[in-house]
Amino acid sequence: MLEPVERQIEQMIKSLSHQEISRLYSLLPHGKRLRAKLILYIAGRGLESCKLAAIVEMIHAASLLHDDVIDDAQTRRGIRSLNNLYGNKVAIMLGDILYSTGFSQLVEFDRVVAHKISNAVTSLSIGELDDVNLADSFNTNRDVYIDMIYKKTASLIEASAFSAAQIAGKDAKLYGKYGRNIGIAFQMIDDLLDITSDSKTLGKPALHDFKEGKTTLPYIYLYHALENKEQVKLQNLHKKQCSDQELQWILEQMDKHNILQRCYKEAEGLADEAVALMEEAKEEKLVAIAKEMIVRKF
Repeated sequence: MLEPVERQIEQMIKSLSHQEISRLYSLLPHGKRLRAKLILYIAGRGLESCKLAAIVEMIHAASLLHDDVIDDAQTRRGIRSLNNLYGNKVAIMLGDILYSTGFSQLVEFDRVVAHKISNAVTSLSIGELDDVNLADSFNTNRDVYIDMIYKKTASLIEASAFSAAQIAGKDAKLYGKYGRNIGIAFQMIDDLLDITSDSKTLGKPALHDFKEGKTTLPYIYLYHALENKEQVKLQNLHKKQCSDQELQWILEQMDKHNILQRCYKEAEGLADEAVALMEEAKEEKLVAIAKEMIVRKF
């Protein structure tokens, strides 16, 4: 299904006439291609939709390259990250090249589509900045967290669904709402997996986010469930290389207060809303994607 999208990406990379860029791009893992699938499911496999899917996936790849530098990530989907292999400068520059290549192709699209995608990239970048700034202290505000993950993750998924519907002559706002819901649910589940999955599955140590200063939804809800003395203890563990005993205490407290179940239910609620929207629109494949958001293991 995604072969036409991959060919479009290859052509865009090849058009740069730079062997090193082609080689570096070939080292990047493809991942789930969620955004591309959404676009093709909504708008079909025509040339315009395949090209838009390729642009969005290049933009997404660029954001991940920058994200890995910011997080000092050593792996990406179980393999060594580009910044680990070749350093931050190479990773940043390849990200810039992918961004600019995507934007140069985006100008050929309908103004509404180009505006929606470009605005989402701005939101994505602001969300990344917010994520970095929030790591300076222990965030206890759920709304601040939701706003950040919407910008950082959900905005481009929302824009992909909206733009595909715009191309296909469908209700763009309806499909955009679907994209927003599954984007937020996707990130919520990602944050849960950081706590519940083993290191081998994740490609990084479990509870890595908390050590890096990320106060995700489970930690926010746990903080508000604890007594004052325990709240202080949790805050003192923030951004710390915790001992096994300290990590075990966090997990025990989450279990005691049903924190993970609460977070899962919240993500499930968003996914259920998305399912209802697409069932009404008779979009079986999009219904399946929304359901997959909350049952995935990585």
